[in-house]
Amino acid sequence: MSAVSSKPITLARVEDLTLGSFAFLQPSETLNHLVRFLSTWSGSDKLFMIIQYTVKLIVPFLQWRARMQHGAGLRKAPLSTSADRLAKLASIIGDARMFFRIWGLLPIFQWLIALERNPSPTRKIRTIERLQGWSMLAYYPLEHLYYLLSHSVIPDKITLPSLTAFVPFIRTRPSEKNIPLDLGTLGMWSTRFWAAYVFLQLAHLREDSKLLGLRERTLSKSKTGASPAEKEGIRKRKKALLNEYIVNLAYLPQTIHWSTEKGIFSNDVWLNLLGLVAGIASWKSGWEATALQPPISGSDVVPPPLEPTDEKLAPYMEDPLKDAIEAPSLDEM
Repeated sequence: MSAVSSKPITLARVEDLTLGSFAFLQPSETLNHLVRFLSTWSGSDKLFMIIQYTVKLIVPFLQWRARMQHGAGLRKAPLSTSADRLAKLASIIGDARMFFRIWGLLPIFQWLIALERNPSPTRKIRTIERLQGWSMLAYYPLEHLYYLLSHSVIPDKITLPSLTAFVPFIRTRPSEKNIPLDLGTLGMWSTRFWAAYVFLQLAHLREDSKLLGLRERTLSKSKTGASPAEKEGIRKRKKALLNEYIVNLAYLPQTIHWSTEKGIFSNDVWLNLLGLVAGIASWKSGWEATALQPPISGSDVVPPPLEPTDEKLAPYMEDPLKDAIEAPSLDEM
């Protein structure tokens, strides 16, 4: 009999074996990484996005299966209660994601202020980023109005104040001028500004690729060549650019569809599939960005470049817009 099993069964030992059973588990870096990533607004939104679009792809399959089973006499009605429940879950997640973007203008203001105080790699990139910021200044208020109106928080028309409302000691009469708010129009125009951002982001990525290629050629022509750390940095940057291309190319058809009255897809499966692709790619980039970096050894330290312009691999700063904008649930409007 082992020494462990020979120990007398006491109340303390029973507690250690039951309530203290987590002592048998080893600390997990993957779990730490997951907690670190999901503790951010961007991380939790990416997870909800993947769940939302996965569920939206499962729902039509369950509905199709119910119709097939009904036709074969295996089901009383061509309806799936599981599909209805999952559809409600997807709707709740989409609604929550839009609500959590209610403060989305704050990082946009922060980003635009920082943009004017930090040099951009090129004038063209600065112009693109400025246009992106201003497109978001139009996108967010329209989306907020759409969300509040869809939940009947605000009326469908806003009454303009009369001129006498600003004059003290004068009785004010209600103004007869109103601004009508149409749910479909608000959703369509907010998505058009988002579409403008996506087009600009693709142009931004094209400029980034040019700068990265220039940087790579400069290092290859130098006397010492590129160091292992520099090669690794370029490799990671290429990988990140490819991932961003996938995200925005998946967003592009969605934004075009929601920006038009009739849309470009007759089947929502394509929209949901594109949303899932964008969600997975966004999760991948966010997961890699929150990974703990290994300590840098002395041989991996990169000396400062002689030409700072070539060293900058645009974007020169973390873009908050890629975290703030994730496929809005305007397909339900």
